[in-house]
Amino acid sequence: MIRRSILVLEDDKNLGFILKEHLELNGFDATLCTNGIDGISSYQKGGFVLCLVDIMMPKKDGFAFAREIRMQDQDIPLIFLTAKSLKEDRIEGFKIGCDDYVTKPFSMEELLLRIQAVLKRSSPASGPAPTTFSLGNYQFDFDKQTLQIGDTTQKLTTKEAELLRLLCLNMNRTLEREVALNAIWKDDSYFNGRSMDVFISRLRKYFSDDPRIEIMNVHGKGFKIVVDTLPMSRPLS
Repeated sequence: MIRRSILVLEDDKNLGFILKEHLELNGFDATLCTNGIDGISSYQKGGFVLCLVDIMMPKKDGFAFAREIRMQDQDIPLIFLTAKSLKEDRIEGFKIGCDDYVTKPFSMEELLLRIQAVLKRSSPASGPAPTTFSLGNYQFDFDKQTLQIGDTTQKLTTKEAELLRLLCLNMNRTLEREVALNAIWKDDSYFNGRSMDVFISRLRKYFSDDPRIEIMNVHGKGFKIVVDTLPMSRPLS
C-alpha cells in the first residue's frame, strides 16, 4: 500500500516531533518544517496530499504560507493548527481556503479523524460532489433549486439551496456555523448568523411532511441533518 505524504509546519520542535511520529505510526509519511520558508521549499518538491500548518511561525507565518500555496494549487487540503481560537483567525483561514481548523491543545485521535475526513472529501476518486439527494420521501435538486415530494415541488432560493446542499454533503455530521456562513455569506457576522437561522427554520418547514427528516441544532457548533431510515409507523396525512 502506498503511504501518503503530509507536510507538517510546526515551529515547536517537541510538538512537531510528536505530530510526525503519530502520523508515521498511522500509515502516513511526514515531512516536518519549522518555518514557512522551509515549508514552501519542501512543498515545491511535490508529492504531498495535505498540509498541516501552524499559524504562528517565524520567517513566514502560516497564513502567508497558505496564500502562496493557494496561488499555485487550489486543491491541496490545508488544516490550520493554532493556539488561538480568535474568530478573526478562523475567518482569515477560511478566506484563504483552509479545509479545517484545529485549536491547540488537541488530541492526536481528533486530528487523525479530521485528516481522514478532509482527505475523504478531497479525494479525486470520490468524483465531483453530488447535486441531487434523496431525503426520505423528498428529492432535492441543487441545480434546479427544487425540493419535491410526490407531485408537490417547492422552489428554493439560492441561499436555501446552498445551505441544504451543505447539510446534505455533511449528512449525519455537524455542519459548523462558521463554515456555512463563510461558504455562503462570505462572513460569519452576528447578523448573517441570524439570517442563517431564519433559512434553517424555513428548511425545517419544507420538510414537515416527512417526520423522519430532522435538522438538528448542535449546541455551540452548528447544525446536522439526519434522516431516520426506519419505516414510519403511520402513513403521512
